[in-house]
Amino acid sequence: MSTKKQQLIIDNKVDDLLNCMSVEQKIGQMIQVERSLCSPDDVKKYHIGSVLSGAGSSPEDNLLNDWVEMAEQYWQASIIADQEHLPIPIMYGVDAVHGHNNIKGATIFPHNIGLGAANDAELVKQIAQVTTKEVLASGIDWVFSPNLAIAQDYHWGRVYESFAQSPELVTKYSESIIEGMQQNPLNANITACVKHWIADGGTSYGIDQGDTIASWSELEQTHLPPFKAAIESGALTIMASFSSWNGDKCHGHKYLITDVLKNQLKFSGFVLSDMSAIDYLSNDFYKSIGLAVNAGLDMFMLPKNFHEFIDHLHNHIELGTVPIERINDAVRRILTTKYKVGLFDAVAPKQRVTTNCASFGSVEHRELAKQAVRKSLVLLKNDGDLLPLNKELNILVTGKSANNIGHQCGGFTIDWQGVRDNEFIGGGSSIWQGIKQEVENCQLITEPNDLIKQAKDFDVAIAVIGEYPYAEGMGDLRADNNIVVESGSLINGEMNIIKPYGKTLELSKLHPEDLQTINSLKAAGLPVVTVLVSGRPMVVNKELDASNAFISAWLPGSEGAGVSDLLFGEYDFQGKLAFPWPNQKIKSTNKNNYSTLFPCGYGLTYNKLKG
Repeated sequence: MSTKKQQLIIDNKVDDLLNCMSVEQKIGQMIQVERSLCSPDDVKKYHIGSVLSGAGSSPEDNLLNDWVEMAEQYWQASIIADQEHLPIPIMYGVDAVHGHNNIKGATIFPHNIGLGAANDAELVKQIAQVTTKEVLASGIDWVFSPNLAIAQDYHWGRVYESFAQSPELVTKYSESIIEGMQQNPLNANITACVKHWIADGGTSYGIDQGDTIASWSELEQTHLPPFKAAIESGALTIMASFSSWNGDKCHGHKYLITDVLKNQLKFSGFVLSDMSAIDYLSNDFYKSIGLAVNAGLDMFMLPKNFHEFIDHLHNHIELGTVPIERINDAVRRILTTKYKVGLFDAVAPKQRVTTNCASFGSVEHRELAKQAVRKSLVLLKNDGDLLPLNKELNILVTGKSANNIGHQCGGFTIDWQGVRDNEFIGGGSSIWQGIKQEVENCQLITEPNDLIKQAKDFDVAIAVIGEYPYAEGMGDLRADNNIVVESGSLINGEMNIIKPYGKTLELSKLHPEDLQTINSLKAAGLPVVTVLVSGRPMVVNKELDASNAFISAWLPGSEGAGVSDLLFGEYDFQGKLAFPWPNQKIKSTNKNNYSTLFPCGYGLTYNKLKG
């Protein structure tokens, strides 16, 4: 059957369904509610179109079958048919941004910044396919991924969600990811939600949810191309950006949402709001709803105030401040998407052949994650060819992130802000555990006093240092709050101010304990291999100078053993910087105007392999 004929059949089905729907049922389809505040009974009562698990919102013991049982209950509630309810399946959404990072035991891949350094579109496609399998195994069918941000300022707390600083690689990856999620055989697909429309990576001072001050030409050339490629590859849902463009919030921007995205780019799917983002369009929630719906948003992520949304939107329709034609357009887009992805023909989650799949967290999936780690690490320094290390050496392993899978996974792992231990991840290996598997003559020492006393007994040291996990605005770096006041004063609407991670990109000031660890090893006469675990390039001149070898490991995910594969030369380094590395010399305190220490494309190799 031709695509045109298939679309005609879907259009007719949507028309028939729309003609049967009450205003209450239409409004319900436009709502996505967080599971902790919405029971299956609520889904039935209010005709809810979608449910989500916010990062860290998990059922029961957060095991695979717990998710399947939960998905089943919501699904069954949505397909009840009686005089007051139409059987319209829900879409259940999650932030699966580096694997199915919500569930204990899932395979956690490197965050996007590492995959950008790998520069391998086929690898990224394979990761999308494995993520699809693990998401489907939990009974879920929709993911808020990929993030196509083009990060411009390292102070931004979401830099690690960006593949590169230029659009070319991000554009190529967007095609691979959409294909990997939505074009698999036997309908083993999930629906991708591309985010965030548009230019959230370009905000002044890197303020999350801030203001991108740029001409349309700059927006079109830098930030738009990955979205265009995603749409052409079949993306059916797009999430709006929490940020603003030249002072006007993207969630209320009719030109960007309706004129550009829907009309110029011919996006036929539906546009989803970000978490509570419409709340900040105005200090009046009623007014915010009118602005957002009329701007072209179709579905609304509402964790706490969906009852008010229902009442207010109903009043808007009755008063004519939101035309019923705009409501019908939004619901038509939502229903059409549900038909296109096969939800109306799907069986319940527990009955699907993809559910509870044995490959969830499997050795095969973790091997792909290890491969991604090996390809993403960037070797910045290797004086005297210290690396690869001889396995016969007596090796000291230290640093706060050496034996911490939570640190190496970063934010959006089990919880919104990530976790800081090994207990909740389930499976995988820390960097230390990977080293221990490779060599016998090694010891982990993290207590500073013990380190000073025992360092002299070793031949070489590996120090694993860097940032703690963070996500979104809580990862921002701001020298002071004046920049928030300055930026916020130019924005039309409310500003959501979040406490930042710190004040500076200089690691020695942000985490002085790391330089202290390296200097203690150096004072003991040990050559030092430093492994930096971080969500962004950082000013590390002092740490770099004190180290004999230096590796940027980014946020490698659950498979820390991939790091040790490179330390001992089982594989050569392949990663190249997709962001220029900043130098110590700073031209401006607050902006990302650093001179460049290492340019894009930089990355050393051994140029030889063992065996």
